Amino acid sequence: MFIKILLTIIFLAVTVAVGIYSRKQARSVDGFVLGGRNVGPWLTAFAYGTSYFSAVVFVGYAGQFGWKYGLSSTWIGIGNALIGSLLAWLVLGRRTKLMTQHIESRTMPDFFGTRFASQGLRVAASIIAFVFLIPYTAGVYKGISTLFEMGFGIPYEYCVIGMAVLTAVYVILGGYKATAMNDFVQGIIMLFGIVTVIAAVLNAQGGLTTAVEKMAALPADDGGQGGFATLWGPDPWNLLGVVILTSLGTWGLPQMVGKFYSITDESAIRRGTIISTVFALVVAGGCYFLGGFGRLFGTPPTLPNGRLDFDAIVPSMLGTLPDILIALVVLLVLSASMSTLASLVLTSSSTMTLDLIYRDKKSLPGEVEEGSIDDTVSEKVERRKVVVMRVLIVFFIVISLMLALNPPTFIAQLMGISWGALAGAFLAPFMLGLYWRGVTTASVWACFGWGVGLTVVNMIMGNPINPINCGAIAMLGGFPVVWLVSLVTKKLPQKRIDRIFECYAK
Repeated sequence: MFIKILLTIIFLAVTVAVGIYSRKQARSVDGFVLGGRNVGPWLTAFAYGTSYFSAVVFVGYAGQFGWKYGLSSTWIGIGNALIGSLLAWLVLGRRTKLMTQHIESRTMPDFFGTRFASQGLRVAASIIAFVFLIPYTAGVYKGISTLFEMGFGIPYEYCVIGMAVLTAVYVILGGYKATAMNDFVQGIIMLFGIVTVIAAVLNAQGGLTTAVEKMAALPADDGGQGGFATLWGPDPWNLLGVVILTSLGTWGLPQMVGKFYSITDESAIRRGTIISTVFALVVAGGCYFLGGFGRLFGTPPTLPNGRLDFDAIVPSMLGTLPDILIALVVLLVLSASMSTLASLVLTSSSTMTLDLIYRDKKSLPGEVEEGSIDDTVSEKVERRKVVVMRVLIVFFIVISLMLALNPPTFIAQLMGISWGALAGAFLAPFMLGLYWRGVTTASVWACFGWGVGLTVVNMIMGNPINPINCGAIAMLGGFPVVWLVSLVTKKLPQKRIDRIFECYAK
């Protein structure tokens, strides 16, 4: 216990120290939200990866999908690396950096408002982002607190509150730069931790070969045998839905895409692509590979409604490890979760402040529109915006904390609802808006309605479609929605479109 407490105290002290060190760079809006758009490839790549993978993945997803699909759940981690990281950086990285800097966009809602000349889109996107980031945040709280309860014997409620307070402290102090620097430290812990934990768990089962043989001998839920050790697992179609949701979903999440806004230049994007992909392959691939052996550690406890408590699977796998390894696991998941929480609360507060409370009308470079104002604001107004963002960070944390103290469902389902609505609404219009001049304002509205509407209706009806699969359908379905509506609705002025896309010719 002494070792666990000592390591945790050191970790928390470093986290707060980074926040204090970065506070001078967080006085302006660009400094607080984007780190001055001057964050290097290593910090950006680790910030992307650590925001991607949290306790939601390590505890919730690895446990639930490892139980359902066995070793084939490793495909989810591979998909996260190749689609969620490599392709995301290749397809979105450069174009996002250039266009958002060209139109002076600081957030995803700001992008929609400026790119499609609609303050209404900007407001709607900010509300969608704020509302649907809350269940994701609650899922992160639940995941880390479950492991803390296992490792330290501290009641769940105290763990949740402690996490909330600590995250608020260092994000409020240092903004995005503090978040990115802490993400780098936390990412190193995650890389080392996942490799060590996998080795220890497999060793407890007699080694890799023996563990796989044990998995192959287990009967499947339908009475067959060997399905949990096969290449595609017992249910490949539902496995594909999970891969799509967790891999493609990052392309439409404000807290993920925002990382491309702040990176220094195009050469940094190329290096960041490689770093981020390797990080995802080790961390995500390792998490799901580890979770695939969950059935070897017994059946998880049953909830009051009679369903298995999937969120207890990974903690039960780790409960027999030596104290020093349990301390490492707690730091691993604490690192993953705090980085994700910091990214979520910073995204939510900046979105509400810049896109809902302060909606400065902007003109494009070389363009002066009626009613537009000078984009240069006084230092006093800048400071006021930063103060409002800090207040909203506390507000967002309190709301998500209330949900986390009484979570309505499993971690995986909380994430499915959040990602389904956000990526279903944002992914298609954001990606197509970077590449296709023909996207119309009406098509973006239609996609917002599609993504949020499908998720909410499915939830109200008691989830007749599994929230994971519903989220995947929402994401993929957004592309035909945007394309078809754009074909039959009014186009934006050609002169405006030319000014927006001229950034790619430089």
